[in-house]
Amino acid sequence: MRNTGPVTVRKLHPLFGAEVSGIDITRPLSAREFGPIRAAFEEHSVLLFRDQPMDDAQQIQFSENFGPLETTLSANPAAGTKFARQSNLDIETGQPIPNDDMRMIYQKANYFWHSDSSFKRIPSLCSMLTARVCPPTGGNTEFLCMRAAWDALPPAIQATVEPLVAEHALAYSRDRVQKGILSAKALAELPPVKQRLYQDNPINGRRALYIGAHAGHIVGWPYDTGRAFLAELMERAQRPEFVFSHEWREGDAIVWDNRAILHRATAYDTVKHKRLMQRTTIGGDAPTVSQ
Repeated sequence: MRNTGPVTVRKLHPLFGAEVSGIDITRPLSAREFGPIRAAFEEHSVLLFRDQPMDDAQQIQFSENFGPLETTLSANPAAGTKFARQSNLDIETGQPIPNDDMRMIYQKANYFWHSDSSFKRIPSLCSMLTARVCPPTGGNTEFLCMRAAWDALPPAIQATVEPLVAEHALAYSRDRVQKGILSAKALAELPPVKQRLYQDNPINGRRALYIGAHAGHIVGWPYDTGRAFLAELMERAQRPEFVFSHEWREGDAIVWDNRAILHRATAYDTVKHKRLMQRTTIGGDAPTVSQ
């Protein structure tokens, strides 16, 4: 596909998400060409591009339009690269990994609502996921609009949330799958960090609730009280009308705003079917609070 006309943006959900067409994102883009994409990203939070088969170099090239990419740390099989591999396929053999393999157990945490890299001092701006191999059924990715979640909070709860800071760590989400799943090296690379419980979009001012599976407790509150409050906020946020579920097909590419969106994986038959998704993660600009 080459650029044959104007870029079009079609809403996917009443609250958020849009499909962008009329542009070939597998080739280098000028600043003028990327401008409408960035504007749509700020407005819609989730952008879908259909029929854009990419190799790794092309994905990196497009992702870098949003900013510098994070380097994947040791917890992921793609450590040391610009990718976080989401797959049931062994890198060496290309065959499905057994379900009892630690690599598959680790990925079960992706079934929890989360924001990529909220466990880093400078959290992510956005992520890009490309569909390389898709199962015939299952394996959707679901997106949750945290702008809508914030807007739906009663004013009294909004006022309670505004001054709060949560401690985030990769260990919080992984321990929900299996205690001690992270290596000592992974824990040392990613000590707990503090994040404000909301993020404001710098372009349009839209506020989003900023929580998810990596958030463990509220700083300065009794531990159990803080965990209970985070659970309450999550329960309030995950209304069905705030969710968009994407059924992947090969050649799809999606970019989502980690400041305003939580996402999660859904199940598929990992024994019978193959799935390979490549994720790039674009770093943010600054911490949400002083650490």
